[in-house]
Amino acid sequence: MDRKKLIGGLLVAVIVASAGFFGGYAFGARSADGAPASNVANATVPSDIDAGDFSLFWKAWRLIDAAHYRAEEDSTQNRVYGAIRGLVQSLGDPHSEFFTPEENQRFSESVQGAFGGVGIELGFREASLVVIAPLKNTPAERAGIKAGEFILEIDGASTDMITITEAVSKIRGKEGTKVTLTVMGEKDEQPRKVELVRQRIEIPAIEVSMEGKVAHIQLYEFTADAGAKFAEAVRELPSDTQAIVLDLRNNPGGFLEVAVDIAGWFVPRDAVVVKEAERSGEVLNFTARGPSTLENVPVVVLVNAGSASASEILAGALRDIRRAPLVGQTTFGKGTVQEVRDLPGGNGASIKVTVAEWLTPNGKQINNVGLAPDEAVEEDDDPKTDVQLQRALEVARQQFSR
Repeated sequence: MDRKKLIGGLLVAVIVASAGFFGGYAFGARSADGAPASNVANATVPSDIDAGDFSLFWKAWRLIDAAHYRAEEDSTQNRVYGAIRGLVQSLGDPHSEFFTPEENQRFSESVQGAFGGVGIELGFREASLVVIAPLKNTPAERAGIKAGEFILEIDGASTDMITITEAVSKIRGKEGTKVTLTVMGEKDEQPRKVELVRQRIEIPAIEVSMEGKVAHIQLYEFTADAGAKFAEAVRELPSDTQAIVLDLRNNPGGFLEVAVDIAGWFVPRDAVVVKEAERSGEVLNFTARGPSTLENVPVVVLVNAGSASASEILAGALRDIRRAPLVGQTTFGKGTVQEVRDLPGGNGASIKVTVAEWLTPNGKQINNVGLAPDEAVEEDDDPKTDVQLQRALEVARQQFSR
């Protein structure tokens, strides 16, 4: 497969050229009285599309023209965009959404790795806006926002029916300005308001420290350059390194290919790292390409509720292939694959669409379930003690001291 997959996190996006589901950006059909609606181009339905009965759509269009008190202020193009947005929302999949050209541009800019915001990765759980993970050293982390908390309001406005793109646009803003989030954890009795001051967010990639002869490798996100930075970090490990704690806590995901490449350092070449179940029923295998340098080095994987998508792929692969123990908490459970596809003739409009579901090498489904740890350790609010890390280090030392 030569197409790149977007499997988590708002900071990664790839535009994949593809035939759109329309022969242009407009809908194509005639109004209830047989005449095309005014100012609508490309009104003929392509022969390869089962258009259904569009008469009700055009009746609604005409009714709005005739009855809505501000109909003349609504542009035809804006209605078309709204109709496409509704079409995508009808899928009931919060991970699929329509982007206008302006939204597409903002989404694409998010791969640059620096922006004004508060440092939250967003997702959905049961159709509700949820924090996948707060990023390290950001206003969100300092304010105590936790992975798994629901965002009920942004500056007092409800997040019901909001899309990820809309939420991001509301939370991001000029550095130094404020945004107030109303958040609530599953175990909280009452929501709380958190006022955050936006700052320039720099996305870290990786940090490495030595705890005796155990390397603690913390991977923050599967960005496009994370694989190269991981390789550099591995090459700089001391020669007497006896084990590795791979820390994927609060890592919300990123590029599938990067997760597969990093897995290739730990598992045999050509081992199946992840399986992708297509809508056709076909199952594609993504295999490791090496270099397998760490294949015989004991590894323990640290995970929590903020470990999602690519993090779950890597953690699941290491457990299935290497029997690497998972320490921490059950992961987020984001097991679907998205692609961002241009709409031909759409002047930069696109659709981020879910195209497949992924499974661990042993065929375990992750979506909405997550990976349960082999050893459950609750998070400690005191970063100085970090009981999860301390336990992972103990497990790692036990492995090489046998």
